[in-house]
Amino acid sequence: MHLKNETFIYKMKVKRANRSFIKKHRSCIIWLTGLSGAGKSTVADLLEQKLNKQNKHTFLLDGDNLRHTLNQDLGFSDDDRNENIRRIGHVGKLMVDAGLIVIASFISPFEKQREFTRNLFEKNEYIEVFLNTPLEVCEKRDTKGLYKKARSGQLKDFTGIDSAYEIPKNPEITLDSEKYTADELSDKIINYLSEKKILKL
Repeated sequence: MHLKNETFIYKMKVKRANRSFIKKHRSCIIWLTGLSGAGKSTVADLLEQKLNKQNKHTFLLDGDNLRHTLNQDLGFSDDDRNENIRRIGHVGKLMVDAGLIVIASFISPFEKQREFTRNLFEKNEYIEVFLNTPLEVCEKRDTKGLYKKARSGQLKDFTGIDSAYEIPKNPEITLDSEKYTADELSDKIINYLSEKKILKL
């Protein structure tokens, strides 16, 4: 008699709290969302550098980088975008369970994607950061030339042009990248983490 794909969850004795305790900070995921060119990767990189200097245990998950590795089999249809975020959400969950401060930088354009990810985590573990950068500003930056290709029809299903970006409804942090530099924006996130007592047990 064969088991029909039955799986069991083994209850480990070492918990997230144990792992966080030896790291001397709480674990969480900081989820940066916004249009391409909003400044997510730049802010995320600066944030990790600053936390690293404070001896915090971090890991940065970047959308572009993971498109070349874990998610290289995915395209940019709505279904593929949803699967992209589903995978990253579960990877982030494992890392938070490991006691890390995870920084995730993804366009994640749909509200249902972000809600799915939020629901993977316990209360106060998921910190949504919305980089509120207008489309015209993102297009002016366009260091990768993606908006130009999207406008000319060479690139299909591009967020902000022919695919929607749904503004976050209740992000923990909203950042204005027109008003502040990337350095200042990363400081604002660190201030939030300090206020929420995440950086020190």
